[in-house]
Amino acid sequence: MPLKQSLLIALWLCFAAFAQVGCLNFSYPTFQREDEESLLLYNSYVVFGAIQVTPDVSSGPLITDMSGRALSRKPFKLWRKGKGNSRIIASFNSTFVINITPKTVPGGEGLAFILTGNTIRPENSEGKWLGIVNANTNGSSQAKIVAIEFDTRKSYEEDIDDNHVGLDVHSIYSKKQVPLIDYGVNLSTGSNITVKVEYDGKNISVFVTLTNETAGEMKNPVLTMPLDLSDLLPEKTYVGFSASTGIHTQLNCILSWDFHSTNISENPNLLWVWITVPGIVALLGGGAAFYMYWIRKRDRENLEDAYPGIEEEIQGYSMGPKKFRLKELRRATGKFDLKNMLGNGGFGTVYKGVLGNQDVAVKRISKNSRQGKQEFISEVTTIGSLRHKNLVKLIGWCYERHELIIVYEYMPNRSLDKYIFSDDQKLGMNVAESMVLSWERRHRIIYGVAQALDYLHNGCEKRVLHRDIKSSNIMLDSEFNAKLGDFGLARTIQQSEKTHHTTKEIAGTPGYMAPESFLIGRATVETDVYAFGVLVLVVVCGRKPGYQNENSYNNSIVLWVWDLYNKGRILSAVDSRLEDFDRDEIIRVLILGLACCHPNPHQRPSMKTVSKVLTGEADPPLVSTEIPSFVWPPMPSFSDYTETGQPGGQITPFTELTGR
Repeated sequence: MPLKQSLLIALWLCFAAFAQVGCLNFSYPTFQREDEESLLLYNSYVVFGAIQVTPDVSSGPLITDMSGRALSRKPFKLWRKGKGNSRIIASFNSTFVINITPKTVPGGEGLAFILTGNTIRPENSEGKWLGIVNANTNGSSQAKIVAIEFDTRKSYEEDIDDNHVGLDVHSIYSKKQVPLIDYGVNLSTGSNITVKVEYDGKNISVFVTLTNETAGEMKNPVLTMPLDLSDLLPEKTYVGFSASTGIHTQLNCILSWDFHSTNISENPNLLWVWITVPGIVALLGGGAAFYMYWIRKRDRENLEDAYPGIEEEIQGYSMGPKKFRLKELRRATGKFDLKNMLGNGGFGTVYKGVLGNQDVAVKRISKNSRQGKQEFISEVTTIGSLRHKNLVKLIGWCYERHELIIVYEYMPNRSLDKYIFSDDQKLGMNVAESMVLSWERRHRIIYGVAQALDYLHNGCEKRVLHRDIKSSNIMLDSEFNAKLGDFGLARTIQQSEKTHHTTKEIAGTPGYMAPESFLIGRATVETDVYAFGVLVLVVVCGRKPGYQNENSYNNSIVLWVWDLYNKGRILSAVDSRLEDFDRDEIIRVLILGLACCHPNPHQRPSMKTVSKVLTGEADPPLVSTEIPSFVWPPMPSFSDYTETGQPGGQITPFTELTGR
C-alpha cells in the first residue's frame, strides 16, 4: 500500500479517537432475524416480522412469570456538560407499533418503552414489575430507568385501571397515569397500536392511536409532563422495550420502530488537534504502512485463516460430495448474479447455476452469519453421507477465499412454502408457483417427508436429528415429490440407540418448536416429530404456523386445529382452496398431525408409526379432543418403548436436564 494512503488512514484513526457516543437514528419498518445483530435481546427474539419482547411458545403455561428486554445495541448521548454547571440535553422522538394479544382472560401484565443506563434485565422482574425494576431496585435511583408503561393489568391500588399509559421514574409506580379508554384505545384487543414519544429536552409527550388512523395526525398527546432526563439518566443512555407476564399471560410484540435523536457531541479543540495530529500521523503512518504490508503478505500465504481446520473436519468423505473451485461456481452462477437468485435465508443466498449440463442450486453462506462455519460443516458431513430419495442430494462444496459454498441438486419447483399459503401472501410469484396443490400431491409430500425422517431417525448407521423441519426446507422436484433439505442445524448422534443431542442454544424455527425445547435445551427425535406434526397441519390447512385469524397475532396453528377438533369441526381447518379430497383420509391426517404435536413427548408416535398411518397400514393414534396440558417432567408412556422393540428406541426419560 502506498505511504500516502497509509497516512490518510492514520489521520482518519487520529480523528476517530475523538469520536464519542453521539446521536442515534434508525428505522425498522419490520424486523428480520438479521436485525438481532443490532439489538440487545434478553429473553426476547425476532419472529414473524416482529420483536417478541417476552418469549412466545404454543403452550400457555410456559409463558407465565416471564420478563424480557429488547434494546438498541448502540446507545445515544442524552446530555453533556455545558458552561459552568449547565447541561446540554438532547431531544428525541420515537414512533413504534405495538401489538398486545392476551393468552389468558384477562391478559397481563404489560409492555413499556424504556430509557435506561442498565442494559441487563433485572432478575425477578416478571409479573407486576413489567421488566422495569424488581422489589430491590424499585424506587431507587440506582435503577437508572425512565419508562412509558402500557399497563394491561391493575396490579396495584395506585393503578387507575387495566388499560392505561403511565410515566415511571426508577419505579413501577407511575408519576402520572392516563386511561386510554377515552381515546378509543384498548391495549388488550390484539390490535396494532401506533405510539409516538417526543422529548424536547424539557418535556416528554406520548401520543397513542390505532394503526388504522394516520400517525402523522397525532397532534394531541394523551400524556405530557415536564422532565429533566439529565438528572435521572447517565450521559450514555440505551433505548428499547421491556415487558412481562405473570399468572395471566399475553404476547408483547413490537412490529416496527423508528428512533431519532439530536447530536449534542462537543467539537474537539481544533488548536490542540492541529498541534498533535502531525506528530501522531508521522508516528502512525509508518506503523500503518508496515501493518498493511504484513496483512497482505499473511493473506497471500494463507487465505484459509478465517475458518481453520475445515478441510480436516470434512475429511473421510472421499466417496461423497465433490470439492469445487470458487472460479467454477462463479462461472456457473454468472458471478452470483442476482438474476439467478432462488432465495435468501438466515444463513445465506441460494443461486441457480449450471455445471456442465446439470442445473444446480448453489448456496453461498453469508459472511455475517454467526453460525456459518458450524452450518457449513454440518451440512457437508451430515447430508453428504446420506442417500434417500426424499432427501435433497448434496453434490459438492467449496471453501476458498473465505467463501463457504454448498452445491445441491436443483429443485425446479423450489420450496413447499411457495405453494401452500393463501394467495394474498404470494404477491410477486410466477404463474407456476401460484397454483394450488391438490390433496393427492399434499398427501404425497407429507408421506415423503415422513419417509425422510424415518430414514434419519431409524435407517442410518448414525441417527440424525434434523432440528429445523418447516415448509421452506421442503424442496419439490419436477414431479412435486418432497425432498427434505437444509441440514445446517442437523446433528448426528454416534450411537443409533441414543435419542438426544445436548445444545447450549435453542435450535429451530418458532412455530415449529416443541414446548419442551425451551426447557431442556436439547434436540430429540420427539422434537423432530413435533415439528413434523406442525408441518402436517400447515400443509393441510394452507396456513402459517403462527397466524390464524385477524384478531390474534402469532396464534399457534396447533391450538387452533385442536380447538376445532374439540368442537367437532376439524374439517373447517382444511384449506378452503381444496375442492376434491377424501374426507375420512384428511381427518386421519389432521388427527395424526395433532398426535405428533402432543405436549407430552412420550405420547408422540415414532416416524415408523407415522409412515404406517399415512399408507393405511395402521390407524392414527388416539387423540383426546381436549388439548392436554403441558406438564414437566412428563409422565412416560410405556407403549412408546414397546413400539420400537427396544428400550430407549423412542425417547429416554428426562431425568438429567442440561443447561441451555
